[in-house]
Amino acid sequence: MEMSSNRPYLIRAMWEWISDNGMTPHLLVDAEQPGVEVPHQFVEDGRIVLNVSGNAVLNLDLGNDYISFGARFSGTPMDVLIPVEAVLGIYARENGQGMLFPEEEGDGGSPPDDEPEPPRPSGDRPTLKVVK
Repeated sequence: MEMSSNRPYLIRAMWEWISDNGMTPHLLVDAEQPGVEVPHQFVEDGRIVLNVSGNAVLNLDLGNDYISFGARFSGTPMDVLIPVEAVLGIYARENGQGMLFPEEEGDGGSPPDDEPEPPRPSGDRPTLKVVK
């Protein structure tokens, strides 16, 4: 059974973790993806970094398909819209801790078509493996 992308869930979890630790969450966004609405004068090398802390944005919505909020850029208000697939990472400004995502998202965590699934123990129950 195919699962939806885990990216929006990870973004929300990382935003909450960074905020709960008193740090400032920033999104790294591929500004050249279709549907991205950001102030293009701040885009560098096709990417933009956006402060998405609670005191920097209005009406932040970390949805499953889009991230949207209102913000001021050089004093000018703007509504920002970012498809979740365009988010390359979320991290704390103060120490860089966070998570980067692959630029091309697969099907929600399944192995690529050319990579076989790991064998399952009898009973066909999934297993978890600790990754360090």
